[in-house]
Amino acid sequence: MSRWGLFACGSLFLLIGFTAVASAGDPPDPETTIRQMVKANADKDMATLSRLMAHDADIVSYTVGGRKYVGWPEFEREMREEFANTQKIETPITELKVWTKGDLAWFTMEMDYTRYTGEGSTVKRMVLPLRETGVLERRAGRWQLLSWHESFRSAQPGGPLASPSTAATSQKLVSATIAAMPDVSGEWDILEVEDDKRYKATLDKNGNGPYTQQGGRFVTTKIENRLWQGTWHQPGNDREGGFEVLLSEDGTQAKGIWWYTRVDTRKNIPPKEHGGTYHWKKTTSSPAVPQ
Repeated sequence: MSRWGLFACGSLFLLIGFTAVASAGDPPDPETTIRQMVKANADKDMATLSRLMAHDADIVSYTVGGRKYVGWPEFEREMREEFANTQKIETPITELKVWTKGDLAWFTMEMDYTRYTGEGSTVKRMVLPLRETGVLERRAGRWQLLSWHESFRSAQPGGPLASPSTAATSQKLVSATIAAMPDVSGEWDILEVEDDKRYKATLDKNGNGPYTQQGGRFVTTKIENRLWQGTWHQPGNDREGGFEVLLSEDGTQAKGIWWYTRVDTRKNIPPKEHGGTYHWKKTTSSPAVPQ
């Protein structure tokens, strides 16, 4: 859910000092368990998520943007914030495959995590096209989600979704044309779509450099398969966060999303809880970037 975020944006059903006992209302198989967890995310049903997710303190899971979850408490806290800060959540599953062997099961899933924020005429809709993998275990007759991992599957996270056939073709083309890490050095015009904010960034070949908004600076953490990830920092208004965009095949444009991780003294803001959509356009190449 990542949010399985988010659906499982965490994962973890930590049994502290007692053993889970299956009840008559528990799902009879791992696929039903997964579907109930996804529905619980949409329904903002924390009790069901808690019951169907393992709480082991040492379980590690990952969500988009490189976010890491260890144990149940951190995930629960961020899920409660997600529920409080969204008007509505929709979690349609577009593909789900499950394999079972004894008391273990593993799955792959694609879903469109859609979150609505604001009210009335100010409602904003953001679609996060996600790809999920995870492992479940049957404990005392009850299937529970253990560890999971999620990433974006769409060329334009947060934007309109491509049709399944188009998306599949795009994936094949991307896989067939992957080459060296693209050179993102140069000047970029950046548009924050929802608020119509425009500014410029001047980046070196590693994707690091300043931008003209509150004394900001971008730091790239990873570029792979045209997926560009990193962080942003704005000392002018004491805020920071992350971003994830997908480069066009010619490397001159990028589209994706950004989000907050800190605002003033408020930290641990869940990824994707609040942010927006980016459109980047390269205007020049290989400038002299201030260090």
